[in-house]
Amino acid sequence: MGKWSVGLYDCFGDLGTCCLTCWCPCITFGRIAEIVDRGSASCCMHGTMYVLLGSIGCNWLYSCTKRSSMQAQNNFQESRFMDCCIHFCCETCALCQEYKELENRGFNMSKGWEGNNKMVVGMAAPEKQGMDALLDHV
Repeated sequence: MGKWSVGLYDCFGDLGTCCLTCWCPCITFGRIAEIVDRGSASCCMHGTMYVLLGSIGCNWLYSCTKRSSMQAQNNFQESRFMDCCIHFCCETCALCQEYKELENRGFNMSKGWEGNNKMVVGMAAPEKQGMDALLDHV
């Protein structure tokens, strides 16, 4: 079974993510959901749905489903009940943990799925070098 690389309450270990999540949780969630869903929907779509559900107090239900999906993909010990409890009680901390976990697994969260889809077994494709790189800028 896999384990989280960061704790639930390690929010302040990455102040940038912490601030983003405190002020704009829809962005943090959208980025997480886009990666977890492997680009089936955009960050913007997930973030908008998060805001709409938040207007009736149900955004935590949506985000806990992505946590469960993320745990299943990474062979973490699954507990859908605990996922919902964590998101209901500590939404900000849960989002920070999930965001940091994906970063620690090699994802560049600001690039979304399309920017990360070149990853193969945890490694990014090499960047163009030499003449090919120069020709792209012409």
